[in-house]
Amino acid sequence: MAGNRKFPMDLLIVAGFVFITNVFVLVPALSDSFLRTYMGIFLVLFLPGYALAGAIFPAKNDLEGIERVAISLGLNIAVVPIIGFILNYSAWGIRETPLLIGLSIFTLLMCAVAYYRRRLLPETEAFGISFKTCFFNMKANVLEKPESKADKIIALILILSILASMGSLAYIIGHPKEGEPFTEFYVLGTNGTTADYPTEFVQGEKGTVIIGIRNHEYRPVDYTMEVRLENRSLPIPENQKSVSLEHNMSWEEPITFTPLFEGENMKLEFLLFKETEKAVPYRSLHLWINVTEEA
Repeated sequence: MAGNRKFPMDLLIVAGFVFITNVFVLVPALSDSFLRTYMGIFLVLFLPGYALAGAIFPAKNDLEGIERVAISLGLNIAVVPIIGFILNYSAWGIRETPLLIGLSIFTLLMCAVAYYRRRLLPETEAFGISFKTCFFNMKANVLEKPESKADKIIALILILSILASMGSLAYIIGHPKEGEPFTEFYVLGTNGTTADYPTEFVQGEKGTVIIGIRNHEYRPVDYTMEVRLENRSLPIPENQKSVSLEHNMSWEEPITFTPLFEGENMKLEFLLFKETEKAVPYRSLHLWINVTEEA
């Protein structure tokens, strides 16, 4: 087993990059920086696979340099969807912050495993990157084995292609095409599911449902909500009548209402209006309820 040695430079850079990316994404003052997008892309597209490759292949002779990069990209393609699949069936879902935290934890964990496995090898056999050595090796290769003009052109084309692909991907992610603007409007039972809605009432008895709104309009929107029974307005708390939401923000709260008159198979409506149209509902939901006379 190897004695004390410095933490491998490549793993240190990976861990540092993960930490800085988290800072740029999670700190509000930095989250609008253009660096946030590019750092996030690099974290998603390469670092988890590189860390996993380091954990699986800790020795220098396991892989050549170009093979290690290729294996890292291949492993990354497998790892990221698996993490996304796990998040999709968790309470957090596939959202930016849970995905960032999941990828960060996986990458740092694999860095720790890679470091441990390299320490089990003699220092001369463990994989590591020395930028000074790489520079002198490249210089020696250029002096001793000058490339032909065709090789240089092919290498240049390959480099430009990679840079163009990464630049295009970064632009697409950083400037996504806007979809069709819409607003989610939904009603849930008191247990938070699309079932067990209150449908049987005694006149004057209160009922409760959960109303949710999510703004996908690509702009801030002021909403107004109204509850009607057979086209007659029912009173609801003032703080639940008006809701202002930024794009991609949501609002979900219990709404309590009281049917004021009796009847069978009556239409209970939940109407949502936008600030641009106060007369015609933008979205509407309804339940059919029965209200009997108080005994």
